[in-house]
Amino acid sequence: MALGQETRLAAYRLLVEQEPHGLASGAIARKLGVNASTMSRHLAQLERALLLRSWREQRQIMYAIDHQGTGQLLDFLTEDCCKAHRTQATGAQQEKLGP
Repeated sequence: MALGQETRLAAYRLLVEQEPHGLASGAIARKLGVNASTMSRHLAQLERALLLRSWREQRQIMYAIDHQGTGQLLDFLTEDCCKAHRTQATGAQQEKLGP
């Protein structure tokens, strides 16, 4: 998963704080203390995962959170979470009620 790597997670969190304007890739690299080319690869992976969007402003590439992709990830995570919780709750209720 794209957010399973420490640098990508830090970049994503930084961009959440910078909403709605986003940041240039170089600024993200500087703030996180990461080599610019390494940061570009991490940002590209987050963009491929639909968690970030990018656009060009003059000579800089800007990045910001992709709300649609992030929403889809959250929907997926909470759907799985809630299914397990409902199954556990149903099982516990059945134990209380007996056969």
